[in-house]
Amino acid sequence: MTSRIAVGAALGASLFVVGAALADDTPKLTELSPNGADACFGRVYDAAHLKAHPKQKVARIFFYYGHDPVSRPNEEPSTFGGAAYDGFLTTTVRGTKKPEWAAGWCKRQSEDGKSGQIHCGMECDRTLASLKVDDKGRLIVSNVQPDVYLDAGAEEELGTAQYNKQALGSEDDNFRLDPMPAATCKAEFARIDPALGAPLRERLKPDQAFCYGRDYDAAHLKSHPDQVTQSIRVFRGPVELASYASGGDVANWPDGADIAVSVTTRLKTGKVTQTYSCQGEADQWRCAASSKMSDFACDVSQKEIFLKRGANGTMMLANPNSALAIVDLCSQAADGKTKSDDKVYRLNPMPQSACAP
Repeated sequence: MTSRIAVGAALGASLFVVGAALADDTPKLTELSPNGADACFGRVYDAAHLKAHPKQKVARIFFYYGHDPVSRPNEEPSTFGGAAYDGFLTTTVRGTKKPEWAAGWCKRQSEDGKSGQIHCGMECDRTLASLKVDDKGRLIVSNVQPDVYLDAGAEEELGTAQYNKQALGSEDDNFRLDPMPAATCKAEFARIDPALGAPLRERLKPDQAFCYGRDYDAAHLKSHPDQVTQSIRVFRGPVELASYASGGDVANWPDGADIAVSVTTRLKTGKVTQTYSCQGEADQWRCAASSKMSDFACDVSQKEIFLKRGANGTMMLANPNSALAIVDLCSQAADGKTKSDDKVYRLNPMPQSACAP
């Protein structure tokens, strides 16, 4: 964990904020930012506090009101423009080093937008937090939901035990945060995946081919006896480019983009290539198996893989639910969760010739 942040006495009861002013079309919440600049509030809990509150998981918490401090566009093209979100929450739970974060838009809960409690909402009518500034200039962050970082319906999908492990604790609410320089919040948000760079939808152009892959050597396979995959390629070639050119919507890239995945396994099936149709979803491409190039005896559209940007120009492929064609996608073996080491792959950029059919 990084060193603790000291709050200078000079901050006192004032709202000390720095940074660029908010966009003109962004509603001003003057109690958060009297001068219209980006505002930061935060707190790092000491060991004594955490010992006295055993059901509080959050050890570090920061709230930022203003321009996006993460500056990492998602895989979904924004339909709201640059001022879509103006409230950003990041927390680090005890025992971990990496923060989690969520964003929303904050406004007063009144028809005129000039009075009432400040509510910060998220997509799908979810709540990020409710805000109030006390008489000492501290920000009271309440109504923080345990599943603020989880998908809707996560408890049913994960099961109670896993949900409770990933969700925030029962005492993770009603945080009292001190005003801090905007640079402090920016530094905190910079701890989130600092080296991942631009999203895939910016790296990979709609009209350009690409090839990512990995070949596993004997030493790796020996140390991973449950891994079936010997080599893997993820690519867009002439067929996929032509398909998108004929009906794709560049403004909503990568929605509707086809990719192909070729896998060679230890089994005697040889190389198997499967087509997937992708769409941007938060920080990943969600790609469903397609029957365009194959004749399946079942509906394979529920067989999904996920692509994410990786560090240093790599691509991460997740196969959580047996959606890679390392087995017949209609077989009983493909039902449910992937049980082998063929779950997550770190793929490197390769020349297009490495992905030739």
